[in-house]
Amino acid sequence: MEQLIEQAGALWPLLVAGVKALVVLILGWIATGWISAAVRNRINKTPQIDPTLGNFAASMIRWALLAVVLVAILNIFGIEATSLVAMLGAATLAIGLALQGTLSDLAAGFMLVLFRPYKIGQYVDIGGTAGTVKDVNLFVTELATPDNVQIIVPNGQAWGSVITNFSHHPTRRVDMVFGIDYGDSAETAKAIILAAANADSRVLQDPEPWVRVTNLGDSSVDLTARVWCKAEDYWELKFALTQGVKEAFDAKGISIPYPHSVEIKKAG
Repeated sequence: MEQLIEQAGALWPLLVAGVKALVVLILGWIATGWISAAVRNRINKTPQIDPTLGNFAASMIRWALLAVVLVAILNIFGIEATSLVAMLGAATLAIGLALQGTLSDLAAGFMLVLFRPYKIGQYVDIGGTAGTVKDVNLFVTELATPDNVQIIVPNGQAWGSVITNFSHHPTRRVDMVFGIDYGDSAETAKAIILAAANADSRVLQDPEPWVRVTNLGDSSVDLTARVWCKAEDYWELKFALTQGVKEAFDAKGISIPYPHSVEIKKAG
C-alpha cells in the first residue's frame, strides 16, 4: 500500500503538469485564433491595404503565437527554453531535410505576398489549375472553381508555375468568330455584327469594336469580331453577343453554314 501511495505521489506532479499544459494549449489555441482574426479584420478594413496581405499577416502571427504556446507547454514539463533552442539547433539539419518542401512553400508564400501576382477575389490559372483566389497564407493558396470546388495549391508550386491572372487588368477583349455562307454579303454581316456590338452598353468604344474577314474556310467565310469590355462583364457580354448576332443573322437572311462533306462511291 505504501508503495502505491509513493507511486501515486510521484505521478501527481506529472498529472498536474499535464492538466496545466492542456489548459495552456486550449487557451493558447483560442487566443491565437482570436488575435489572428482580429489582425485580419483590422487590416482588411483598411482600404489602402490589400486583403491578401491581411490574411497572410494573420496566418504568420497565428503560427508565431502557437510557437510561443509550445514553448510555454514545454516549460511546464521542466524543459527550459535554452534547452529547447539547443535541441532545435542540433536538429536543424534533420528538420530542414524533412521539411524542405514546407520551408519552400513558406519562402514562396513571402514571395507571393511581396510581388502579388494575384490577389484575393481574382480569377487565375496556376500551372493549369484555374479558380478564384479565396486565401493566401503561409503555406498554401486556396482556390475555388466556378462550380465551387475547393483547390489547395502549395505556395512553392504556385510560385514555380506559370500564373495567368484573368482579373489583373480592368478591361478585357472579347474575341468571337462568325461563319457565313459564301453566297452572303460579308459587308452586310460585318454591319450586323457591329450594330449588335454598339447596341450593348457593356461594349467599350475605346478601343472601338473591330470586325474583319479573317479566313476563307472550306464551307464558310469567317468574320472575327473583337470588342473590349470591363473584366467583370466578359462572359455575360460574350454570351449576349453570340445570341444577338445569331438572331440578327436570321432576321437579315444571313445563313451560318453547316460543315459540308462529300461522299464518293466507286462504281463497280
